[in-house]
Amino acid sequence: MNAKQLPQYDVVILGAGAAGLMCAITAGQRGRRVLMLDHTNKVGKKIMMSGGGHCNFTNLYTEPGNFISQNPHFCKSALSRFTPWDFLAMVEKHGIAHREKAAGQLFCVEKAKVIVDMLLDEAAAAGVEIRLNTAFTHAQKQGDFFTIHTSQGEVTAQSLVVATGGYSVPTTGATGIGFELAQQFGLNLLKTDAALVPFTFDKAMLAKYQSLAGVACEALIENEHAAFRENILFTHRGLSGPAVLQFSTYWKPGQRVQVDLCPHEELYEALIQERTANPSVHLHTFLGYRLPKKLVQIFLEHTPEGPHESRPLATYSNQQLSEIANLFKNWQWLPAGTEGYRTAEVTVGGVDTNELSSKTMEAKKVPGLYFIGEVVDVTGQLGGFNFQWAWASGYAAGEFV
Repeated sequence: MNAKQLPQYDVVILGAGAAGLMCAITAGQRGRRVLMLDHTNKVGKKIMMSGGGHCNFTNLYTEPGNFISQNPHFCKSALSRFTPWDFLAMVEKHGIAHREKAAGQLFCVEKAKVIVDMLLDEAAAAGVEIRLNTAFTHAQKQGDFFTIHTSQGEVTAQSLVVATGGYSVPTTGATGIGFELAQQFGLNLLKTDAALVPFTFDKAMLAKYQSLAGVACEALIENEHAAFRENILFTHRGLSGPAVLQFSTYWKPGQRVQVDLCPHEELYEALIQERTANPSVHLHTFLGYRLPKKLVQIFLEHTPEGPHESRPLATYSNQQLSEIANLFKNWQWLPAGTEGYRTAEVTVGGVDTNELSSKTMEAKKVPGLYFIGEVVDVTGQLGGFNFQWAWASGYAAGEFV
């Protein structure tokens, strides 16, 4: 069967996630005949599980500075042409209730399924055809057409859009097929790694801190590359929470991190003042008003000088109070690593943006081939930014496919 005899589409999109759906809707609304393929049995699996099941679908304060990429300017064009307000307009058109949990972070009041249903309704109205349980194997270009080989047969298209995501959360069906396709067509790939992911402790640190699993507090985590002040959460494997997830995107193996567990005040000065005002107050009592009591207990049990017994502040010298304050204000340690793609929210790295047009997301070397969403070397911070990149890059490609 030659290309003319095969089922023919204007656009074939690989991957039925956030970016793919937005691209399909945009292209379909332009009158393009669109086919979307996905090897899993459901559309938008990562959308469904995001935001604790309530989908942090955008961030009103999205700016290029919220993204990391080898080319920090690449994301600007797409983000400027499809803004958080554009996606919010679609959400409100469908009567979906939403709320702002933190500054700019918009979540569904109901479960994330309402966002998936909204996108499916928009896709259906735009005439998009969706085939699930259809594995993509390979593609080739002959003349102006791509031939796409799948487990359900072959199809042809003028435009082929790769929206397959990265390696993160493989339980959703994530694979590296998009990266393989980029390489097949001669595009450069940048090293990929897990991002927005918890840190793990080595055996010695686990022995000290594993009993803190479930304990959370506000903290400032930083090194010479980045700093984030949000909650951290001790786990059975190491350290998680928003501050850690944010920081992990900027961390490289072998780099130490510094954590201020009491970022809201100068702890040494507060200890000195309290010793003067209330000398009979015990150290553990004073710290317990500022930090989780269990955290205070464990940290004071594992000091270089040995365990600190609870006794009145009047019995501590300035030097001792300074050392105690430093335990909580300057906790320095070396992560053993991260939990990897299994729990990572996104993949950093991927298709080199130098290979793509920032206006259209089209491969410069291969006319008609587009890459959007997580497969591209653009990674957002935590808080709805990666979804906004998915919507914006999908829309950008959808305007031109």
